[in-house]
Amino acid sequence: MEREDQSQSGYLQSPLIQHSYSSGQGDGLVVKEKQSSWKRTERSDVVEEVKRQLWLAGPLITVTLLNFGLNLISVMFVGHLGELALSGASMATSFASVTGFSLLQGMASALDTFCGQSYGAKQYHMLGIHMQRAMFILMTVSIPLAVIWANTRSILIFFGQDPEIAAAAGSYATCMLPTVFAYGLIQCLNRFLQTQNIVYPMMCSSGITTLLHVLICWILVFKSGLGSKGAAVANSISYWLNVTMLTLYIKFSPSCAKTWKGFSKEALHNIPTFFRLAIPSAVMVCLEMWSFELMVLLSGLLPNPKLETSVLSICLNSSATVWMIPFGLSGAVSIRVSNELGAGRPWIARLAVHVVLAIAIIQGILVGTVMILIRNIWGYAYSNEVEVVEYVAIMFPILAASNFLDGLQCVLSGTARGCGWQKIGAFVNLGSYYLVGIPSAIVLAFVLHIGGKGLWLGIICALIVQVCSLMIITIRTDWEQQAKKATDRVYNSVTAESLVS
Repeated sequence: MEREDQSQSGYLQSPLIQHSYSSGQGDGLVVKEKQSSWKRTERSDVVEEVKRQLWLAGPLITVTLLNFGLNLISVMFVGHLGELALSGASMATSFASVTGFSLLQGMASALDTFCGQSYGAKQYHMLGIHMQRAMFILMTVSIPLAVIWANTRSILIFFGQDPEIAAAAGSYATCMLPTVFAYGLIQCLNRFLQTQNIVYPMMCSSGITTLLHVLICWILVFKSGLGSKGAAVANSISYWLNVTMLTLYIKFSPSCAKTWKGFSKEALHNIPTFFRLAIPSAVMVCLEMWSFELMVLLSGLLPNPKLETSVLSICLNSSATVWMIPFGLSGAVSIRVSNELGAGRPWIARLAVHVVLAIAIIQGILVGTVMILIRNIWGYAYSNEVEVVEYVAIMFPILAASNFLDGLQCVLSGTARGCGWQKIGAFVNLGSYYLVGIPSAIVLAFVLHIGGKGLWLGIICALIVQVCSLMIITIRTDWEQQAKKATDRVYNSVTAESLVS
């Protein structure tokens, strides 16, 4: 949703002009704009910002849920083939997430900064260049990831997994190899669209893909004789189907006429600049995701590991589902902040952060309340064993607290991506999870003998440190300075492309 009506109120219209002012020309205008830019926030501005963010967040939440559902649907179909097939597919999916999906998702999130700020600065042609560059890099990175997936069986056996389950997981992962390439492209295409506030076509494409995926899975798993391999092949087909639909939309839709000008050799230039944001972005995502996977592994070392692992898996699945809401809000605020900083409207970027924090707090309280109310019955959705249900009931208040904090860190991380703070975010996540969270979890679970509750309390310790750190950084932010940095980033990109063309 482009803010053409406010285009004249930005403190500079063109990043090229703004850069010349920041270099010493037009100092009087800059001072005048500084004095007038921080407008008084009207109630109508807040209402408008809330509408914009909810308008963006709703489809983004839906897209995330639908994409998350692809692997889930495949595993559900495989579950009807027997325990070994289910174990292998689940392990392969988890292995693929840790070694591939998380890395590609993190690297692609650098486009939140590059494309978002370029769009706000009205350098529309740069969005296509940034996307092509990201696609080229992620396809290159996917090659070694595919090699890792092809050796899933050997890697799992090396780490002491059951040979039968490792063999089933290896077979499943091998059939999923085309998925890794499609997943990277989907991440690039989605960010290219969402930074332009084009979110409903993404939702439609994901919806169609998910519906067709059910049919494809049924045919390949039960009718073709492929069994569990059919589910893995169905994953690849569905991901590439989504890529095809998004590509056709971008190529033929008038909405992308300004931002997609066809393939260009300029995308092969300025690659180090992309890596400077992509690598910290990947570190941000991977460090957090890996810490949760590590909790599951540690639960297997506790007394009564079967119970602990089952309950922790239920908690992780429940938490991942609830997390889709703040993740959508995170995407929305990333778009809003990057667009407004690129457009030279830092006061609106600041307002967007205030609004999303308020929304995150409200949804966190509401969701947490619901989780506490249903704590005694939720376990029955996964198990009929009373011991499991009672343990889940004990864990859910802790889970509600962690989800509240996770919602706050999620939107603050979205703000970081919009501003281009990925390197800061990577250090924050490293310290939060690996210097505080995991050591605390180990002490609480194994030294103080609190068990699975101790592992999750360790995650809460990490989230508290993460939220406090990101909140302090956000509160101390000089938003005018961030707008200038966004302008410099866009200006440098445009200048680099002009020099090589």
